Amino acid sequence: MNPFSYSNFPMPKVLVIDDDPTIQLLLKKALHKQGYEVFLAHDGDEGILKAQQIQPALIICDWVMPKIDGLEVCRRIKSDPKLTTTFFILVTAKGTVEDRVEGLDTGADDFLTKPIELDELQARVRAGLRLHQLSQDLQTQKKILELELTEAAEYVRSLLPSPLQGKVTLNSRFIPSRLLGGDCFDYYWLDPDFLVIYLLDVSGHGLGAALPSISVLNMLRSQSLPDVNFYRPHDVLRALNETFQMNRQNEKYFTIWYGVYNHSKRQLAYASAGHPPAILISPSTNGYPQVKRLKTPGLPIGVLADTTFISDRQEIPKGSQLYIFSDGTFDFREAREHAWGLDAFAHQLASYPTADLDQILEAIKQRTYTELFNDDLSLLQVKFD
Repeated sequence: MNPFSYSNFPMPKVLVIDDDPTIQLLLKKALHKQGYEVFLAHDGDEGILKAQQIQPALIICDWVMPKIDGLEVCRRIKSDPKLTTTFFILVTAKGTVEDRVEGLDTGADDFLTKPIELDELQARVRAGLRLHQLSQDLQTQKKILELELTEAAEYVRSLLPSPLQGKVTLNSRFIPSRLLGGDCFDYYWLDPDFLVIYLLDVSGHGLGAALPSISVLNMLRSQSLPDVNFYRPHDVLRALNETFQMNRQNEKYFTIWYGVYNHSKRQLAYASAGHPPAILISPSTNGYPQVKRLKTPGLPIGVLADTTFISDRQEIPKGSQLYIFSDGTFDFREAREHAWGLDAFAHQLASYPTADLDQILEAIKQRTYTELFNDDLSLLQVKFD
């Protein structure tokens, strides 16, 4: 019994495109016996229009027809987003390898050779419909996954801090990638004089990367790491490394930049673990801004249990700006396959010292020619009074 003939399943729609009425009737009769709902079109133009109307599971199309041939029909069908899973069979009297390669390059999924053997027809249609159903299932699973990732990205966004005003002005942007990565950041006052700022990036994509980043954020925000002086960046990294070893975290590691700003002394203590350097841009007397990269040596968190981390200090001149970011801001290729890179990004920041974050993001988008990124993009801008 044909598995598609059960009453609780809709009849699969099959569209036959052929200018020969005899072949049309032969195919319709054979396919109807198999339990399929069969539609007919007499030429390529009619076939394309009818395919758009009924969205068939499978199309059987003659290669040689008046007006437009089967290859052009196939090309247009496969370019329609609503018909991408439709299985397309070309019927041809051409038997050479070159002809089949041409058909496959156009998007055809299978071939039937004239004269058509009905047993072969039915077998190829059954196989094509199975593949169509599989493609439909994969599309459904993809949509479910995309929805879950969108919801996860919104949850991560809801945990991120609001802009900061007052003694220090701090703004941020978070743009999740198509597959959601492991970016996360936070900033808050440890006390009225000391401000914590950090940004981390977990390896990989998806929920497996987002969940560890949320765990780190919650642990740091609640200051629940044991035996840690949160005013000392290297001590925080040490404790994180002891807690999040990758052999206990599904082989996930993360990079992080962690800083503590002393407002009264205008000093920034910082440490990093495999993370891109923060960029400090300070005014100077000659009219050209001073640019300094703030980074300390250290492996990413979780790679080796006995890694040593160190802190460094930086005086913060009045009117300075500090940028902290993930590698999604610069680690990509431009339209002509030229890598942008950290140097070019730092130069971009220094060239427009008064730019706001939206202007910086617009410059990045102009280089990537996209609104969707392959990696999370996180960017913090700290303005010191």
